Amino acid sequence: MKKKLTKNQMDMLWAGGGKNAYSQASIRKELRILDDRVSRTFLIVEVEINPTTFELVKKHRNDEEFKEDAIIQQLLDFAEYRGPEYGYLFYIFESQYTEDNILAKAESALQEAQDIITKMHKFIMDNYLS
Repeated sequence: MKKKLTKNQMDMLWAGGGKNAYSQASIRKELRILDDRVSRTFLIVEVEINPTTFELVKKHRNDEEFKEDAIIQQLLDFAEYRGPEYGYLFYIFESQYTEDNILAKAESALQEAQDIITKMHKFIMDNYLS
């Protein structure tokens, strides 16, 4: 039997009406500017998890589907709450962009972020959403 979400929890899924969960991942290029020139360039992969998904997965972090998942455990331990509009922010990858292989690593981290979000959303769909 599926558990019920409160109206606030449904709103904090970010998907409107509480019928779906929405989170996002992105690759960001960051320029570090020293005086009048770019001194370094970084690639950053970040994940934003909606508050309801994050909080319910954290509540169930020791359940079978999460307890051995090191990256989800790290996300739950180190993500920063940015408020209801931005949810929980977690940096999954950051590296100075000096070679093309760094972009390939960032894209691989973005795929890993997608897998993490999908796994967390599946838990919410299976246990809380009709």
